[in-house]
Amino acid sequence: MIRGATEVLGRRGLHATAFSEVLALTGASRGSIYHHFPGGKAELVEAALDDFSARLDDSLRALHGRPAAAVVDGALALWRAKLVRNDCESCCPVAAITIAADSMRLQESCREAFHQWRDTLANALQAGHCPAPRALPFATLLVASVQGAIILARAEGDPAPFDAVAEQLRTQAATLA
Repeated sequence: MIRGATEVLGRRGLHATAFSEVLALTGASRGSIYHHFPGGKAELVEAALDDFSARLDDSLRALHGRPAAAVVDGALALWRAKLVRNDCESCCPVAAITIAADSMRLQESCREAFHQWRDTLANALQAGHCPAPRALPFATLLVASVQGAIILARAEGDPAPFDAVAEQLRTQAATLA
């Protein structure tokens, strides 16, 4: 149910995500949602946010130990794969929740997710011989650029905007080490 909610959140956004769609996607019974998430939609959204954030961070951590340019390539490949897997019909669920977050708790969880990804990338860039003063700003640029590129690709129904941004990021990454 958590993975199903993550998928629906990325496609529909926070307010348009409904239990019925999550149930239809996952085949779970209505009773199981209330059993596992007695706090309702808010609890399911929080669980989906935590799960997606942790899984992406784990994937980004796997890039540690590579040269800085390879860290950037690997991160771009992760985000692009999700984009094309969903035919450009989905964005990052963390971004979708951030835009419509209606509680301080959700906003804080989104902020923590983005900070974690940024910090993980900055650490990987530094380990890949990117000078420390450049690692955090470039990691911030990478996360922000990717999120914007995903939104543009979704709006156009084509990965071309993502690819254009990715090419610029790769060019800049080549100068990091």
